Amino acid sequence: MMISTRGRYALRVLVYLAEQNAERYITLNEIADQQEISEKYLESIVKMLVKGGFLEGQRGKGGGYHLIRGAEDMNVYDILQTMEESVVPVACLEEGSKPCSRATDCRTLPMWKGLNEVVKNYLSGFTIHDLAKEKDSGFDYII
Repeated sequence: MMISTRGRYALRVLVYLAEQNAERYITLNEIADQQEISEKYLESIVKMLVKGGFLEGQRGKGGGYHLIRGAEDMNVYDILQTMEESVVPVACLEEGSKPCSRATDCRTLPMWKGLNEVVKNYLSGFTIHDLAKEKDSGFDYII
């Protein structure tokens, strides 16, 4: 499993918005400038985040984006699930995949299932609030 730039940038955007702690909408241009992400690429990222229920967008003067729910209610696993094609280590564990004819005899399947659970539990243990809070502690984040 490799997290794409789309997934990493989505986390950066959400952390940035959480750090702003603003009632106002933050413009796409401001986010792009602050995060050094192409505005054009950022458009596709925020569109997915809106569709995934993490952001709300508003057009026009005073428009932009803001978090729909609290940063403490957004875990990294759910965000990456939204942004990535897959976060499972092997195709046979993908939701909706056809059952593997070798599954009953597969000696490696339990290992892959275990790895999948470890990754899911680990990433679910971090929220956007946690990542934003680290900056307050003197840590810089690079995602």
